[in-house]
Amino acid sequence: MGIDLKRLFKGVYTGKKVLVTGDTGFKGSWLTIWLKEMGAEVYGYALPPRSALDNYVICDLGSRIHHQDGDIRNREDVLTFFSKVQPDMAFHLAAQPIVLESYDDPHYTFETNMMGVVNFFEAVRKTPSVKVAINITSDKCYQNHEWVWGYRENDAMGGHDPYSASKGCSELITQSYIKSFFNSEGSCAVASARAGNVIGGGDWAPYRIVPDFFRAVRENKKLIIRNPEAIRPWQHVLEPLGGYLLLGSKLWMDGKAFSSGWNFGPVETNHATVRELIESMIRIGGTGAYEVPEPENPPHEAILLKLDISKANALLKWRPVLSFEETVMFTIKGYLFVQKEPDKIFEIRKKQISDYLEIAVQQKP
Repeated sequence: MGIDLKRLFKGVYTGKKVLVTGDTGFKGSWLTIWLKEMGAEVYGYALPPRSALDNYVICDLGSRIHHQDGDIRNREDVLTFFSKVQPDMAFHLAAQPIVLESYDDPHYTFETNMMGVVNFFEAVRKTPSVKVAINITSDKCYQNHEWVWGYRENDAMGGHDPYSASKGCSELITQSYIKSFFNSEGSCAVASARAGNVIGGGDWAPYRIVPDFFRAVRENKKLIIRNPEAIRPWQHVLEPLGGYLLLGSKLWMDGKAFSSGWNFGPVETNHATVRELIESMIRIGGTGAYEVPEPENPPHEAILLKLDISKANALLKWRPVLSFEETVMFTIKGYLFVQKEPDKIFEIRKKQISDYLEIAVQQKP
């Protein structure tokens, strides 16, 4: 059974100009592929990719979309790009996304993740063509009490490390713009989206467990795990992206009714420890090994973090599709196929989107 991507989400994205900040990043590149396959005209604004292995590079997205290198901290440059493109919709993913790097350079982290979102919304505010804008943040925006239950959208923002604090601030900035500038009839419909630990092929960022695992495999080394018992809401990258796109379509069709914050996390059974994730990857992929060193007083990272997705389930009719086993399988294939068929990566990514949608359709009641 084939899926007609141009009819997804009631065809909202077909023929639309969609601007994506952070399109060279992991989630941004996957979002770009999905949007393009739905018939959107995609415009990207981001820093250059970090490495030749990044998803943006190996999928040759630079030749497939309209992209401009740029720093989200540069207010005038962002405004100029929006003015030139005149997009219909905008997704903000440009960020400093690494917790441990936020300890190394907190100023850059706060400037990028806070003033970057201000620059984004200023550009949206001054570009009347934009009818929908979504700020993509993180589950780490919540003040983490290490609760055994998931955080809901009305729980307090917070953050111990600079990255988490910056994401909490980004959410507060979003709500301020909604209340101050985007609350009148006819103004842009704005929302924020929070996801958990997202994994999938094409992510080679530092200090992330899955890229670290595959780097270790490539170098025939053992993976060093810092916090093996830390519990995370693991989900394949296509899960939250489907939520973002569904939310965008609802905002386009129904406007302010969906203008708020939204969690897009996995089902409870996909909350697993770092050790469980890596052992599953080794078992399913048939390669890799790990070790846990003696603790050395590392920088603080949350041990327990879960999201409550009741709101998205009830009001958007969104739910996760992949089991934990399928999440690991999709992720392993996303990396290993790059080595097996390096000239067909874009087509392979499109195939994973189609395979994901096939599973989603089969699960419909």
